[in-house]
Amino acid sequence: MRYKKIICGLALVIGSFTTHAQVMTLQQCIETAIKNNIEVQQSELDVQTADVYHQQAKMNLLPSISGYVGHSNNKGRSIDPGTNSYIDQQFTSANYSLNGNLILFNGLSLLNSVKQNNLLFDASKKDLQQKKDNTALNVVTSYLQVLANEDLYVIAQNQASLTKSQVDRLEILNNDGAIAPSLLTDLKGQLANDELTIVNAKTSVETAKLNLCQLMNLPYNSKLELERSGTETVPAKYDYTAQQVYETAENNLPMVKAANLRTQSYNKAVKVAQGYLYPQLSLSGVYATNFSSIFYKPIAGKVVDVSTPNYVFVNGNKSNVYSPQQQYEDYQYFDQLKNNYGSTFTLGLNIPIFNNLSVRNKVKIAKIQEKNAGLQEQNTLLLLRQAVDQAHLNMTSAYDRYGISTKQVAAFKESFGAAEVRFNAGVGTSVDYLTAKNNIDRANINLTTAKYEYIFRTKVLDYYQGKQLY
Repeated sequence: MRYKKIICGLALVIGSFTTHAQVMTLQQCIETAIKNNIEVQQSELDVQTADVYHQQAKMNLLPSISGYVGHSNNKGRSIDPGTNSYIDQQFTSANYSLNGNLILFNGLSLLNSVKQNNLLFDASKKDLQQKKDNTALNVVTSYLQVLANEDLYVIAQNQASLTKSQVDRLEILNNDGAIAPSLLTDLKGQLANDELTIVNAKTSVETAKLNLCQLMNLPYNSKLELERSGTETVPAKYDYTAQQVYETAENNLPMVKAANLRTQSYNKAVKVAQGYLYPQLSLSGVYATNFSSIFYKPIAGKVVDVSTPNYVFVNGNKSNVYSPQQQYEDYQYFDQLKNNYGSTFTLGLNIPIFNNLSVRNKVKIAKIQEKNAGLQEQNTLLLLRQAVDQAHLNMTSAYDRYGISTKQVAAFKESFGAAEVRFNAGVGTSVDYLTAKNNIDRANINLTTAKYEYIFRTKVLDYYQGKQLY
């Protein structure tokens, strides 16, 4: 029983840690989202891949060196590696070689390939930064949506609290028979409507939190709380014109730089293809040696006479003919490898004369791709111009709505105060009171909505200018 209590106690402690309210700043949300975003991680892998291609392009400037080792068991008719004559016997042999090749000139294709891959590597890094910026902007949108919905939730609670106090007051008066029952039922109906608004506002808050958690790739946490610094006051009117924002974005936005770098890379791709139209000058070398089991080493100074089948007559008698024959001994493995080496160095010039026009067609394809990259860059700038103009228009509209909503709240607040005094004094109708209350309620909602929309629109323009979003 004692252990069960301990376990239950530990469970309560752990539960208190896992269910406590988690407060996150905008910066923490953005950093978490970027860290956990799958597309950002894939873009990081693209950068690593582009770096590998870039490094390989530089390595292609170095000579290529390879070694060869071969051991053979020969039977039947073959060439004796020692004498280069045909033999018909079984023997073993070995061959070793070291080969090297260096391209001295190939129309600068290798150098241009290095430049091309370097540009693609830089473009991939800009793509990565663009992914991070897009993720950050999405988080800002969701973050502000949570705060806006929380403010609307508070407004809904205040509306219901005010209506509830009137219902409580009217119930006392109704029990005393001091008012018409219809006044109480009108306010009760309004209270039910306010309570329904609270439920909808609470659902909107949790939905916005869910969206934010999903952007951060975190489990949904209803206890999540967001830091509200920076949203208490509305930013001043945005001073930058749409043209100024566009000019800054054109020079700083990663996706614009990435498009420009790709256009430059395709220009280098054209030069790479054109380089293969030129002759290729290369230097190659081979260092080789071999071994043969039937290759014997002559013994110095050791020549013996060997009887042959031939004979001659001397004084009428047959005499055998002797022939001097060199004596050999086994030629050791490493001695053969040491003495059988040879080397070859070649300076070669490969001149392309006709290759089915494949190289020229590659040049044409490269030029088409270069033009297409240029069009994509122009399209990127065109879409950027349209997006900036739209964002600036939305910002201006949101700022105007916020100003009008501020005046509207002030006017309806005064009207509602007067209506409330008359209603409490019993000289005003419930219709007048509810009309004034609904007006001020809608005005507060419009003001809150316009406030957060303007903050968001300024964040979008800051994003286009490459400014910090938190």
